[in-house]
Amino acid sequence: MPRVEPRTAARLFAIQAARLAANTRCHNVVVLEVSGISPVTDYLVLATGTSPRQMQTVCDQVEEMGEGQTPPNKAFSRQDDGSANWSCIDFIDVVVHVFSQDARSYYDLDGLWGDAKKVEWREEAAVAK
Repeated sequence: MPRVEPRTAARLFAIQAARLAANTRCHNVVVLEVSGISPVTDYLVLATGTSPRQMQTVCDQVEEMGEGQTPPNKAFSRQDDGSANWSCIDFIDVVVHVFSQDARSYYDLDGLWGDAKKVEWREEAAVAK
């Protein structure tokens, strides 16, 4: 099996996480490439959930997906705000944020990282290119 460059692996994992979130009813899913403008991570995945239970499920499934990869992509940490409005999973090179609609507007990470390059993650768009 060919070795995948770490940066390419991180990009692929971010895309997989975005697709999983979208397939589990998250909306407004965005992947931002922040390498070069963030000293902390290379990719951010931002998604808006529909309910606290759905947000919890998405986060659980993203963690399971990472652990099931070869080599495993284990979460370094997982945090939430205690009120089911926001959850964050840090995979070092990829950070996944799942917000409620109100929290997404409040934290405005889309605006904060407005200089970041958006990564196309939808399968139909990738096939069209």
